[in-house]
Amino acid sequence: MPPKKPTRRAGKALKSSKTSKSKTSKSKTSKSTTSRRSRPASAARVASPAASSAGVRVASAPTEVLAAGTKAPAFALRSAPDKTVSLSELAGHPVILAFYPADWSPTCGDQLALYNEVLPEFQKFNAALIGISVDGVWCHAAYAKARNFHFPLLADFEPKGEVAKAYGAYAQSAGMSGRALFVLDAKGIIRWSYLSPMGVNPGADGILSALEALSGAAPDSRPAADPAGAGVTRSVASGGRGAERSAQ
Repeated sequence: MPPKKPTRRAGKALKSSKTSKSKTSKSKTSKSTTSRRSRPASAARVASPAASSAGVRVASAPTEVLAAGTKAPAFALRSAPDKTVSLSELAGHPVILAFYPADWSPTCGDQLALYNEVLPEFQKFNAALIGISVDGVWCHAAYAKARNFHFPLLADFEPKGEVAKAYGAYAQSAGMSGRALFVLDAKGIIRWSYLSPMGVNPGADGILSALEALSGAAPDSRPAADPAGAGVTRSVASGGRGAERSAQ
């Protein structure tokens, strides 16, 4: 028997189905094309990390501390949870301020251990030694006990680094004190200052030379030995005059 011809209604349904499939296919193609085109444009709007940081000024480590001849900024910091040490109570004899980056770090440990060892030499000049960092009092207490230090460690903790900033010794980018030394006379005037590179132990020679000059054991303005061989020439101020100068 010959196949039946499709009815008019069935023919319309078949044609409608084909048209619908064609529109769906075109729609998918259109979405795919739109998606492919939009990806590069979207990616181009996302700045790379390098580009996003371009033009942003990053804070640097300290480059210049208070010079000799400057009045030392007053401070009062905790040496223990229930004890505060102020600069004013140390008036009347020389004071050594040793700002350092952090408890427990290798270079700081070597530096402070050296000062602990030569403390009797400092005391011959009737000088008081003070260590200062942004660590808290409990951290200082544990550190001093572990290393058997015989001088106070003060917590420049809150506001963070406030005293270090006053002395020009705060490393903003690192969020800690730089490695800076100051020798003050009995009237609280800075007579010698030195800023060491973060990873370099500045030693004690510069401190001892400054104390000798203060006591009259050495001529005023006698160049102090470079404790770290860092290419810095310093002079001890006489009568409140003079300053450390970097060798050119």
